[in-house]
Amino acid sequence: MKVLVLGATGFIGLPAAQALVRAGHVVYGLTRSQDKAKKLAEEEIIPVIGETSDPSTWLPLVASLDAVIDAVGGSADIKTLSEDMLNAVTSAAQTLRPAHAPKLTYIYTSGTWVHGDDRHTVKTDTSPLSAPAALVAWRPAQEQRVVSSAVLNGVVVRPALLYGRGGSLLAPLFARAAQGAVRWFGTPEDRYALVHADDLAELYRLAAEKAQLVGGMVFDAANDFTESADDLLKKLVKVSGAQGPHEFVPPTNLYETALTTTSLLRPYLARSLLGWQPRKAGFVDNLDVYYNAWKASVNL
Repeated sequence: MKVLVLGATGFIGLPAAQALVRAGHVVYGLTRSQDKAKKLAEEEIIPVIGETSDPSTWLPLVASLDAVIDAVGGSADIKTLSEDMLNAVTSAAQTLRPAHAPKLTYIYTSGTWVHGDDRHTVKTDTSPLSAPAALVAWRPAQEQRVVSSAVLNGVVVRPALLYGRGGSLLAPLFARAAQGAVRWFGTPEDRYALVHADDLAELYRLAAEKAQLVGGMVFDAANDFTESADDLLKKLVKVSGAQGPHEFVPPTNLYETALTTTSLLRPYLARSLLGWQPRKAGFVDNLDVYYNAWKASVNL
């Protein structure tokens, strides 16, 4: 396959691109800088220098691609950017690809926060979305635009809270611990649905390879079990050598509130349809390894 990864230097996009390269596929990665382009080239990912907000540099590739993966994150206006990228790829697929060509696969990255905070009901990939976290309340509509596209072969991947490697959204927790205090948002009763970056990358690979069989599907990407926020912070005090005890603080904005989201997830579609199975050790069980990996990533 020939695959373009948007957000190819990010915490989701880079491992996904690496997994596709290892599987023998031709992978293009969008990046904004020459320095990051060099790093992509070192990983055998073909760098494309440009902006997600300016498709002129990467849309011509659509003519010959098999799949596009939207793994863009971290933008202040990610809603508008997600909509614009989908519209741009849809238009390019209509104008640049011959009428008889198979549909271009478009894999959109959403997230399990769309399930909202529900501490009593087990949720699956196919559970109705009734009360998403406020920060991502717009995402269910975007998911539906992707999977119902008449032009693209749309697939949605919903990562749970990521761990491993550079730490992702949990990196600030590690940074505070390294400074001597374990303080985080929420309450001791919170539980996290989690997935390791490497396991998530394998799901993207499988979704891309089997996209013609699973077009229109939405896959929750999460471990088989949730993990206790209280257990995590207790162990982080020991692992980091921080001053105890750990402390929970109230969230002050929508992002911090989203981080406290507790969803009792038991996904099944990726396992049954793609043969995907998370392999990495759980976050709390292997916390010393993950904390030290984060320290190495920031040269501590």
